[in-house]
Amino acid sequence: MTIRDDHALAADLASDAGERLLRIRERLGFGDAPALKAEGDRASHVFLMEALARLRPSDSVLSEEATREERLDPRRLTADRVWIVDPLDGTREFSEEGRADWAVHVALWERGKLSAGAVALPAQGRTLTTAEPPKPPAHAGGRFRIAVSRTRPPEFVQKLAYLAGADLVPIGSAGAKISAVLTGEVEAYVHAGGQYEWDSAAPVAVALAAGAHASRIDGSELTYNQADPSLPDILVSLPELATSLLAGIRDLHR
Repeated sequence: MTIRDDHALAADLASDAGERLLRIRERLGFGDAPALKAEGDRASHVFLMEALARLRPSDSVLSEEATREERLDPRRLTADRVWIVDPLDGTREFSEEGRADWAVHVALWERGKLSAGAVALPAQGRTLTTAEPPKPPAHAGGRFRIAVSRTRPPEFVQKLAYLAGADLVPIGSAGAKISAVLTGEVEAYVHAGGQYEWDSAAPVAVALAAGAHASRIDGSELTYNQADPSLPDILVSLPELATSLLAGIRDLHR
């Protein structure tokens, strides 16, 4: 692994973790989904934690797979630099043969802001990074597409799509959904069913670097490295759609 800067490190770590996950899929197969999920979560977490401890020993880390005690470590809240990682975003999709909508998230929060990040989409053969963020295509007008959860799309998003003239596109992990906005497969992602910081930190870092809109569904800023890592709702969209989507969401919540 060649380490140049934080952007390159995020991309290298996410990509390398993704390659390990692909090998685990190949080795274990899909006959025992719980075992595959458990091994994927464990192995990716161990790799990322060991790599960050070696390469950025003075930084703190917040990982989905950390213990409750590790997440509550108060030193994280006073640290200048905190890596926020999701070793395997979309565990369900990872365990289903043929699905490519799962990801690895590696982000760096630095003094109040996301400063670097990468989303590896291993089964799609690509990694999106703040070093070279993708350029989202402009919306040509007319109907557009909103990425939603495969299993728990918020009811209000169905109403929003009807009012806005949009089609709903079910996609697996949050990282895959936000990446789909950046690569032109959809134009927006709306979620209000409950998430945590590690679900969105890395893809939001890339989205902001790419010039996309990213906020809470009330339009307020997404904040990270909080004592409570819950971050329950999010809107990521092409910038030209953000104002109308936020207005539609406000109208539906009155």
